[in-house]
Amino acid sequence: MHFIPEKLDDYVVKHSEDEPELLQELTRETYQKILQPRMLSGHYQGRILSMISKIVNPKNILEIGTYTGYSALCLAEGIQTNGELHTIDVNEELEDFQRKYFDKSSYGHQIFQHLGNALDIIPKLNKTFDLIFIDADKDNYLNYFNIIIDKLNVGGIILSDNVLWNGKVLETTFKKDDTSTPVLIEYNKLLKEDKRIETVLLPIRDGLTISRKIL
Repeated sequence: MHFIPEKLDDYVVKHSEDEPELLQELTRETYQKILQPRMLSGHYQGRILSMISKIVNPKNILEIGTYTGYSALCLAEGIQTNGELHTIDVNEELEDFQRKYFDKSSYGHQIFQHLGNALDIIPKLNKTFDLIFIDADKDNYLNYFNIIIDKLNVGGIILSDNVLWNGKVLETTFKKDDTSTPVLIEYNKLLKEDKRIETVLLPIRDGLTISRKIL
């Protein structure tokens, strides 16, 4: 989803950092071999994730929703040399694909994959985090927030993807099988009102929220 004219959007991308070659390769192979390649963060959003991570310079990063590993590699660009990135996904068929690209990068030894339900895995991670990226099933966004907020260090950042949901968050009536939109509306309300965080929602691609823990 684009919030500005396509030509202006192209100008924005062209005047932002170039996409690293490894991520270009990952993108090509994802489009060739993997279902739903539009789930990739992509060049522009990937550079935003990288920049935020470099500004935060996190020791430990948590990612909920790995897909083919693009966003994990972007976030890893800002990690401390002794830090760890833990990424969780339910799709075991993508595990080897992810690992191939993680190991091609200089961060492979710092990236730890977890397979299964994030709500079961996160409580078992004996770590706190400086940066958390939520980009998984939208129906569980509220549950993810509630389970990660106490694992986020004060001053740490939560990045939440797809929070505009192709504009559906403006709707007041929903299709019977649409369970995601009402959850995202409630999630956005939570991020605005929870006193433990301060939040800004950016109209980038399908919506990206930056929330900083203050309490």
